Amino acid sequence: MTDQPYTAFSTVDIEAFRPTMKVGLLATVNEVGLPHLTLIASLQAGDATKMVWGQFTEGLSKHLVHQNPKTGFLIMTMDKEFWRGKATFTHTTQQGPDYERYNNEPMFRYNAYFGVHTVYYMDLLSHSGRQTLPMAHVIFAAVQTLAAKWVTQGWARQRTSPPVLNVWTRQLMNKLDTLKFLAYIDTDGYPVIVPVIQAQTVGRERVIFSAAVFGDDLKAIPAGIPMAVFGMALTMEDVLLRGTFEGIRRFGGLPCGSVKIDWVYNSMPPKPQQIYPEVPLEPVTQFYHYESG
Repeated sequence: MTDQPYTAFSTVDIEAFRPTMKVGLLATVNEVGLPHLTLIASLQAGDATKMVWGQFTEGLSKHLVHQNPKTGFLIMTMDKEFWRGKATFTHTTQQGPDYERYNNEPMFRYNAYFGVHTVYYMDLLSHSGRQTLPMAHVIFAAVQTLAAKWVTQGWARQRTSPPVLNVWTRQLMNKLDTLKFLAYIDTDGYPVIVPVIQAQTVGRERVIFSAAVFGDDLKAIPAGIPMAVFGMALTMEDVLLRGTFEGIRRFGGLPCGSVKIDWVYNSMPPKPQQIYPEVPLEPVTQFYHYESG
């Protein structure tokens, strides 16, 4: 985050957030104080000091903001410009101008299966201002991460029973074009989001990422705190991981951060749910009989 955060959006910022085709991320805090990170493509600026987003699917984040209103956000446009900040959830509505506007957008107006049923509002606390994703540094960091992964291949041969990260999750997280972000809870209780597009999995329970890009942000994070890592592909596939940040250390001489993962969550429709630790199946014991007419 910038040393002098902004407390309002400019008209240029507001217009940049309007397109549906963008990355909108919302970080929340769960009931035991752990970070949660989810994709909210409808996230926009309502005005210079307010944010708004529409709900059309279910998921944990919609419940968590009611329990703890402190949130972090990141918005990245298609031309790789992004904004990061903090906001406080205030209220919802199921009617009004924003509700009508969302449901008249092409993404929802012509969708036969779902529309926005609830609009959420947040007060802006602060934001970083417009930044440009430093692609040269991201590519360099990705190469460093791959090199660090190679020299730690002993972890790659490690076997946990059962594996925390399954084959599909590792394949998604290891694609070079998968967008990856981390979130942690700052000292003020608000989540902070940092891009870690260079991240890779090592073995079946760790994620590592070079500190060659966003290094100041990464080095400011204390070791030992809970951290969420979100990966999303352009194919609309995504996954949320959570574990303990092990700090910045050298892997084969290369400074990298690492997260030991102990929780995995499928945030994709139609059924967002925890997938590790595995939730046991429960038998259906109640049945309902419906009669027509």
